[in-house]
Amino acid sequence: MTNTALDPAAPLVVDTAELGRSAGATVEVVREVVAPEAFGLEVYRVPESAPLAIDLRLTAVTEGVLANGEVEAPVSGECARCLAPIEDTVRVPVQELYAYEGSVTEETTDADEILRLQGDLLDLEPAVRDALVLAMPVTPLCRPDCPGLCADCGVPWDELPADHRHESVDPRWAALEKLRFVDAEGDDGSK
Repeated sequence: MTNTALDPAAPLVVDTAELGRSAGATVEVVREVVAPEAFGLEVYRVPESAPLAIDLRLTAVTEGVLANGEVEAPVSGECARCLAPIEDTVRVPVQELYAYEGSVTEETTDADEILRLQGDLLDLEPAVRDALVLAMPVTPLCRPDCPGLCADCGVPWDELPADHRHESVDPRWAALEKLRFVDAEGDDGSK
C-alpha cells in the first residue's frame, strides 16, 4: 500500500469520523459513483466511468472498521466463443477489514495483507475492484450453450444453416482429388 494521502472528496473514499471507535457502532454507506478506471480485462470489464452502486454497512470493531455489503456495476466485453458483444450487470458481495493506525492488526500484518485507515478515512476502491474482478468469469460467454464459430469459415454457428459443413480433403490424397474432376472426355483442363 502506498503512503499517498487519501482525498476526502474522492468518490470511493469514506470518512468514518461519525462512526467513532466504539465496537459495534454502524453506519450505512449507500451511494452511486463512477468507476475511476476500468476494472477487469479487455475481454470483459467494468468500463471506466461506469456507474457503481455501493451499498455497505461500516461497523466499528476492535481492530478497525469492517465494510460489509454489495456493489453493483455494468460489465461489457465479448463472448469467448463467438465474439458477440456482451452487456450485463453484476452484483457482488464486498467484505473488507480496514485496520486502525497503530492497531495490533496493523503491527502483525504486512502492508499488502490488509487495508488500512488513514486517520478516519478509508478507501473503498481496492475492495470494490477486487470484488468485481474476482467475480468476473475467466471465459465470458454470451450464453452457456453458445456454439461458437465455425472453425473453417469463422461465421458464428447461430448464423449458419443446420446442414453447414466444409469439404476437407486429406492433403495426402490431394493429388488424387484432381482425377475426380476429369470430365467424361478425359480432359482435365490442363491443356
